[in-house]
Amino acid sequence: MSRAEAEARAEAVRVGDTEVRKPNPLWTFGLFRSELLTTFRRWRTIALLAVLAAVPILIGIAIKIETRDGSTAGGGGGEGPAFISQITNNGLFLVFTALAATLPFFLPMAIGVIAGDAIAGEANAGTLRYLLVAPAGRTRLLVTKYATTMTFCLVATLVVALSALTVGALLFPLGELTTISGTRISFTEGLGRALLIALVVAASLIGVAALGLFVSTLTNSGIAAMATTVGLLITIQILDQIPQLHALQPYFFSHYWLSFADLMRDPVYWDDLVRNLGLQGLYAAVFGSAAWARFTAKDITA
Repeated sequence: MSRAEAEARAEAVRVGDTEVRKPNPLWTFGLFRSELLTTFRRWRTIALLAVLAAVPILIGIAIKIETRDGSTAGGGGGEGPAFISQITNNGLFLVFTALAATLPFFLPMAIGVIAGDAIAGEANAGTLRYLLVAPAGRTRLLVTKYATTMTFCLVATLVVALSALTVGALLFPLGELTTISGTRISFTEGLGRALLIALVVAASLIGVAALGLFVSTLTNSGIAAMATTVGLLITIQILDQIPQLHALQPYFFSHYWLSFADLMRDPVYWDDLVRNLGLQGLYAAVFGSAAWARFTAKDITA
């Protein structure tokens, strides 16, 4: 983004600006809308969403090819990626499989890129000072950046789910679903659970978003912030697989990510779901506070 564009952007979000220059809700909405437009118009964002949408397509085609002779896909079981064994019977299971396949890496990587670039990218482009000229101040700008990142979390998750639902409907039959518990539910209820699972997956990423935003306040290099966030993500994923660290693993933000499979039980198991959401809230509070403390005290030179 050029300095001229940044100046125009700062001017565009001054909705309701007055002589006293007191921020108001309309100004905040203008800033949020501007951030959303700026984020989702970037080619990088479009490319990330395209990759996420392609994952269910590739999975669906691969399963269709694998099962063209009547064989069963996957290895059965029931949880996480094992939903793959049910796809040939009901295309809606491709939604659950795609979310399970993208959640460990693709989705959090995309969130890490957007969050890591939130502040550092503006500083690197020399546009951060222009945004702070507006009357909202650093706190409101930081909150707006986080809200924009969380919106991307939701959009990215829904892109995966909708792509999977479309491919599943085109390549496989649809109908009643058999839950992990062995009971059958209607297709309509299955769609409702798919939507709820997508929302839970999006909520599972708020810890990564807060971590990325904090890292973004530590440097003026957007690339460095993005690389650091993704590196931390990969490191935590590796540590979460080491048996000797079992005492620490329940505190890793990724530990309960696949607990969304419990929404396909009848009745639903809530214990791990609640632990997951509580842990994400804790990460959001800790790293969100750290990001605020760092950003409000940071010397803005760009």
